[in-house]
Amino acid sequence: MGTSLWEGESLLHCEQEVRLNYWTELSVEYANNRAYLDDLFRVYPTIPEGIRNISEQKWAEIEEAFNRRRNVDLLSALLDLELFPVKDSYVAYLRRDPSAIERNPATINRLSGRLYEMGLEGIHERCSEPKETNRRMGQLFRQWLRKGVLGVRLVDVDATLSTTEDAILDGNDRQLRRFAEKHTGYSRDKGLDFVGRFNGKYIVGEAKFLADFGGHQHAQFEDAVALFDQKHLDAVTIAILDGVLYMPGNTKMRRFLLEHPGCNVLSALVLRDFLYQI
Repeated sequence: MGTSLWEGESLLHCEQEVRLNYWTELSVEYANNRAYLDDLFRVYPTIPEGIRNISEQKWAEIEEAFNRRRNVDLLSALLDLELFPVKDSYVAYLRRDPSAIERNPATINRLSGRLYEMGLEGIHERCSEPKETNRRMGQLFRQWLRKGVLGVRLVDVDATLSTTEDAILDGNDRQLRRFAEKHTGYSRDKGLDFVGRFNGKYIVGEAKFLADFGGHQHAQFEDAVALFDQKHLDAVTIAILDGVLYMPGNTKMRRFLLEHPGCNVLSALVLRDFLYQI
């Protein structure tokens, strides 16, 4: 095993060496001394999706409303699409309550002005953009589990993990959350990416790929490690995180790892070893 890039460094302003969680340390070593990205691609194959499809009929409605400057018709047609072309805090409200379009003419005119400024070509380009890869990462992680890479069977959500056999629960994040609520006391109003049972113990976890530092990616990190605040759980908690967090540097992610060695933060690439030692 190579020398850790973090060895001997301390953000706690003390002379003693700061020890990472053992599984975090293994993940750091993997990321900095092996073909980490090559191996991780088997877990998160970031293949871009095709552009979002806009039907010819729907686009004809949008084009006509745009050319005739019919603001209400234009907004109504665009709100039917998966991706609205303008980022604006009021769009979600209008999606949930279409009747608000008629009651708020100033808001509709303001949004329409931005749309006319974009032009039809800009609107079409924005509405047909591919889905962001990071929104699909949870699905990719579960697809990887279904390949049997952890050496145990995946149990249907209608079944139970009450047997003594090692197993992983298969299902979407909402189904996994409900199972964890019933069997472990999980109480966050949020889905889970991993629920399993190894050596008679439940394990619950979040899985995320962190492509960069700051902004949305740091929010994703905080969301994952918030799982460790669930102190009452009858389960082992893990954050299965991959990406830039294992790189050296004075970042918020790194400081958390150094300051919370009791939290099991680990790469998907060392998950199998972690589970079998429980």
